[in-house]
Amino acid sequence: MRLYVNIDHVATVRQARLTDEPDPVRAAVLAELGGAEGVTVHLREDRRHIQDRDLRILSETVRTGLNLEVAAEDEVIGIACELQPMQVTLVPERREEITTEGGLNLAAEAPRRAVSAAVDRLRAAGIRVSLFVDPTDEAVDHAVELGVEAIELHTGEYANASDDEARQRQLTRLLSAARSGAESDLAIHAGHGLTYENVTPVAALPIIEELNIGHSIVSRSILVGIERAVREMRQLIRAAPDRVAEPGRWNPPVGF
Repeated sequence: MRLYVNIDHVATVRQARLTDEPDPVRAAVLAELGGAEGVTVHLREDRRHIQDRDLRILSETVRTGLNLEVAAEDEVIGIACELQPMQVTLVPERREEITTEGGLNLAAEAPRRAVSAAVDRLRAAGIRVSLFVDPTDEAVDHAVELGVEAIELHTGEYANASDDEARQRQLTRLLSAARSGAESDLAIHAGHGLTYENVTPVAALPIIEELNIGHSIVSRSILVGIERAVREMRQLIRAAPDRVAEPGRWNPPVGF
């Protein structure tokens, strides 16, 4: 399973003072040195963290893979088509939200039409496209119809679950959606709200091939540095299948 490190919140710290440090470009280099298989950034319409300058330099310097998250809006889609990242992940975006609150609404006509147009532009530019979706069969079916290469399953409800029973239900949903997507030849990614404390059960799920993790790693890096924070998360992900197999550690969801 690949680990893509989202460095948005390195830029959040910088933007708090509108200065030039810490630099997310340098953070990306250190994340790769720590073992990240890729770097993720979200170029939001309001530019609350990652700036155009960051993205342009990252597109030239990231040595693994650059996953660019954007909304299905003309301006940022145009920037993506110009810079040609390895992958673009289309995500929902509301200016009043603190962070992304759920998957794309592909059932409603207007947002689906916007996403479809964005997918067409990106694919015409030769860019691999992923959609950030809730772990439901309906969302997976919509993604298949739109002809994308990958989906990223929203793990926020799992991360926010208040007890073991609720977490178990969310793991079952994630596994079911992952299987449904894989049966339609989609690459399966996952992310949102994953931490050092809760990542193991998700990392142990079969089929999911990539995790996107940001806030927890950046938070840990304030104490131990980015390279070590990435290495520690990488070690947890690699050890996950063995850890969940230990008696009393975790009960796999039905059908695991």
